Amino acid sequence: MLNSFLFKYIDNSALVVFRIIFGLLCFLESVGSIFTGWIRRTLVEPEFTFSFIGFEWLQPLPGNWMYVYYLVMGLLGLFIMVGYKYRLSMISFTLLWCGVYFMQKTSYNNHYYLLILLSAIMCVLPAHKYASIDVKLNPKLKQIAMPSWCKWIFVVQLFILYSYASIAKLYPDWLDLTLPKLLMQSKANYQVIGGLLQHDLFPYLIAYGGILFDGLIIPLLLCKKTRKYAFFASIFFHLFNSIVFQVGVFPYLSLAFSLFFFDPEVIRRLFLKNKPAYTKAEIIVPDYKLALLTVGGIYFIIQLILPIRHHFIADDVLWTEEGHRLSWRMMLRSKKGLTSYKVVDKKTGDTLFINLRDYLTVKQTRPASTKPDVIWQFSQHLKKDFKAKGQDVAVYVDCKVSVNNRPYKRLIDPNVDMGSAKWNWYKHNDWLLPSK
Repeated sequence: MLNSFLFKYIDNSALVVFRIIFGLLCFLESVGSIFTGWIRRTLVEPEFTFSFIGFEWLQPLPGNWMYVYYLVMGLLGLFIMVGYKYRLSMISFTLLWCGVYFMQKTSYNNHYYLLILLSAIMCVLPAHKYASIDVKLNPKLKQIAMPSWCKWIFVVQLFILYSYASIAKLYPDWLDLTLPKLLMQSKANYQVIGGLLQHDLFPYLIAYGGILFDGLIIPLLLCKKTRKYAFFASIFFHLFNSIVFQVGVFPYLSLAFSLFFFDPEVIRRLFLKNKPAYTKAEIIVPDYKLALLTVGGIYFIIQLILPIRHHFIADDVLWTEEGHRLSWRMMLRSKKGLTSYKVVDKKTGDTLFINLRDYLTVKQTRPASTKPDVIWQFSQHLKKDFKAKGQDVAVYVDCKVSVNNRPYKRLIDPNVDMGSAKWNWYKHNDWLLPSK
């Protein structure tokens, strides 16, 4: 039964077309980051970069070299698209994208995390076995079929993503429209559509449409009777996200996943008219079956555990942010902070209040005012900076945060020296004050 489900060979048209679209979108994401100024604002201008904790050694390249870095990623995206040295190109892109992801979190986005997962998955898939330069150079590579696990790995990953995204929305501030209204109010200055988005209908559409779409889209795409309607709903949903929330190429990447739900004949007719149909019914169990099942099982267990880890950490994740990342908790809160950093010389007792703009860009000051891990990292940076000047200092943070426009409350214990505080990887950090 398991062999038939995972190792039965099926037409590979969906994977081939997905590779082409995936490579194109990797190219557009990389090059687009240059022309929109994202690289300049996020990786070039800042004197100090907030990396993921544990990856402090991973820093942006000096000067303008990050532009070259992204140009290389763009070139690799084109190589992936045309299937040139596919495996090497895919692995190289994955490593470079992981580098960008872990070296900065000022622009953290769940979609960036998704691209890491997809890139890693694509590294092991035979996506270059048709309509590729690799096949032109080596015709022996040519195949018109693939084992069915190549399809189901995407379906299961998407099901996990969307299910957790739907469940995460089942909390009071989403259900009573508090947050959806804030999201729409923040778009009021949009030309043409800004006024329309203020209509009373849109918070309901965002709130309950989001829950239903995330919770049902994968089952509806899997069912032949509802597939067409689910696909049209996907087009509306993802284009709406693209226009209103401006999340780059990722709505289009999400639409590309629909390829794995449609009949291969439809895909061939639309995209690969000269590709032969695969008509056999082979089940070929590879010698590496046990390794594949082991690695795949571990991967999906991790994917199931990461989004629920915040339930095992004290207090509300919306307040502490502990367990927020890598959990498909997308656009679930709005946070504002009133934060000051005070440095006290341990020897003389002299006190200095830090002007954040002396150290951080405008973009960086917001997470340094609201996110506990960023506040901790900046405090550590201040301590090291003053130590380099010959001063041993304590760093105290007075931080008040408003979640979803609620009254401001103190987030950080102002009596704790954050320069000496330890970061707890797996448990609640005691220097965070309770939400209630």
